[in-house]
Amino acid sequence: MTGLRVEVCTDDLRFADLAPAWHRLHRNCGTATPFQSHAWLHSWWLSYGVRGRLRVHVVHKDGELIGAAPLMRVLRPLPALVPLGGTISDYADVLLDDTCAEEAARALTEALMGSARGALIDLGEVRPGAGAELLHANWPSVKRQLSDSRCLELPAADMDTLLSRLPSNRAQRARAKLRKIDALGIEQRDVPPEEVPGALRTLLELHGLQWQGRGVTREHLRPRFEEHLARAVGEMTRQGDAVVTEFRLDGEVVAADLTLLSPALAGGYLYGAHPGLRGRKVDVATMLLRACAQRVDGSGRAALSMLRGNEPYKQHWRPEVRFNQRFLLARRRTLPLLWAAGLHAELRRRAGAALRAWRQWRDGRRRRPATEPSGPV
Repeated sequence: MTGLRVEVCTDDLRFADLAPAWHRLHRNCGTATPFQSHAWLHSWWLSYGVRGRLRVHVVHKDGELIGAAPLMRVLRPLPALVPLGGTISDYADVLLDDTCAEEAARALTEALMGSARGALIDLGEVRPGAGAELLHANWPSVKRQLSDSRCLELPAADMDTLLSRLPSNRAQRARAKLRKIDALGIEQRDVPPEEVPGALRTLLELHGLQWQGRGVTREHLRPRFEEHLARAVGEMTRQGDAVVTEFRLDGEVVAADLTLLSPALAGGYLYGAHPGLRGRKVDVATMLLRACAQRVDGSGRAALSMLRGNEPYKQHWRPEVRFNQRFLLARRRTLPLLWAAGLHAELRRRAGAALRAWRQWRDGRRRRPATEPSGPV
C-alpha cells in the first residue's frame, strides 16, 4: 500500500477541516447516500456527539482522500465503534473512491482491525450494494451479517412511469387526485439556501400539526433536531445534496418537504402538511411524490427512496422492498462482543414479531362486528 496514509481523526476541528476533501470523495463514491455527506455528519456530531468519542478513519493517497469510515465509540449496550448519524439517519456506510475502491477498502479494513482490539465494529443500516460490503468481504477475522431495517424504493422515473406501475383503477384515482391539486392552484417552489432555516422551521411546525394527537416522533420536536437540520441542510442545499420544497395555497405555505440527494438516489426525508388539506381532500403523499419524481427524472440517479418504514401510503405505489444490512466485525479477543450483539439482535427481532402479532390480533378484535361471537359457541 505504498503512497497510502491512514489516520484516525478524534478531533472535532480536524473533522471540520476535512469538509472540502470529504465533499470530493462523496462525489467520487457512486454508492454514497446523502447521509454520508460531510455537512450531514459533521452537523449531526455537533448536535448529538459525545466529546472524546469521535473515531473517523480516513485514507489518503498522494494527498487525496480516497476512503473514510465515519465512526464513533459507544460503551452501551456493548463497547463498539458505530457509524455517525444515529437513528435519524436512514443509511450508514463508508466512503470509497470509485477509482480505487478495493485499495481504499483494504486500507480501511487494516485500520479497523487495529481499532477492533477492544471494541466491536458494528456497521448497521448499510444499504445493499454499499461500500461497507467490501470491508465485510475483506475482513480477515470473525464476522457476521444480519438484516436491518426495511426500506422501500421506486425507480427514479417520471410520474407517468410511476403511475403505469399501478393497477389501472388505482392509477386513474391518482391522476384524479393530481388534477384536483392543480385545480386548487397549489404552487410549489424550491427554497433558496439563504431561506432554508426559516423554511425548515415552518416544515417542522407543519409536521407537528400534521401528527398532533397521533404519536409524532419526539425527536422531530426537539431543538437539537431543528438546529441539526438547519445547519446541515443549509449547506447541503448549496452543494446540491438537498432541496426544500414549499407548497403554497392562496399565498400561505400549506406543506413543505425535505428531499435529500446523492449520486445514487433521492430520498424523501421529512415533510409537514397542514391538517386543513385533509378537509380539502388533498392527497399530500401523491403531491409530494410527483414533485420528487419531477426532480429525479433524467438525473441519472437509480432510485427514488422512500427510506425506512412500511407506512400504508408507501405501499400504494408498489415499491420494491430492500433490507438494510448490519455487519458485525470482530477479532478473536472481541468475539464475545459479537456473540452478545447477535443475541441482542435476535431477541429484539422476536420481541418485535410478537408485538406486531399482538397488534394485528388487537386490531382484528376492534374491527370484528358486534354480533360476531367472540369465541366457540
